[in-house]
Amino acid sequence: MADELALVVGLGNPGPKYEGNRHNVGFLVLDELAARVRGKFKAHKGGAEIVEGRLAGRRVVLAKPRSFMNLSGGPVAGAANFFKVAPADVIVVHDELDLPYGTVRMKLGGGDNGHNGLRSITKSLGTKDYLRVRFGVDRPPGRMDPADYVLRDFSAAERKELAFELDRTADAVEALLTDGLEAAQNKFH
Repeated sequence: MADELALVVGLGNPGPKYEGNRHNVGFLVLDELAARVRGKFKAHKGGAEIVEGRLAGRRVVLAKPRSFMNLSGGPVAGAANFFKVAPADVIVVHDELDLPYGTVRMKLGGGDNGHNGLRSITKSLGTKDYLRVRFGVDRPPGRMDPADYVLRDFSAAERKELAFELDRTADAVEALLTDGLEAAQNKFH
C-alpha cells in the first residue's frame, strides 16, 4: 500500500457558475491538493481533469470529473480503470449535509445518503467500498430544498473560515494516504 497509486476524486459541478457552491467543496479541496503537488489540472480522455504527482510520499492521481455531479461515476470509473486503481484505493471528497459546517469525517463504504454523485460512483465502480472524505456543509435553513441549498455559494460567515477548513480537509486526505483510515479518523474525528 505504501507506494500503490491512489485516485483522489473531488466532487463538484463544472463551470464558473458553480465554483463557490457548497456542492463544489470536493473541487475546492482538490485545488488545494494540486497546489501541494505543484500541479495544474489537465483534461484526460476519461472525462476528468487530472493531476499526477506525489502527496504525503504516495503516488496519486487527483481527479475532478468534467461531468455534472449526478454523472460523476463514469469519469471516476474511467480514471480508476485507466490508472488501474482498485476501489479500495479510491478516495472521494464530497459535501455532506448531515454534518455541521467544516466538520471532516472519513469512512470506507456505506450508503449514498441521497448524494447523487456517490450513487453514480457506486453504480459505476460496482461497489460501495471506496473511501470517502466528507466535508460538512450543514442542513439547509427552514424548509429550503436541500438540492437548492447545496447549489448556493457558501455564506459570508462560512467563507471567512473556508480556506482554513479546506486546508484541514486536505490534511485529512494526506493522513488517509499515509496513515490509513483508522489512524486518520483518530486524528481528525
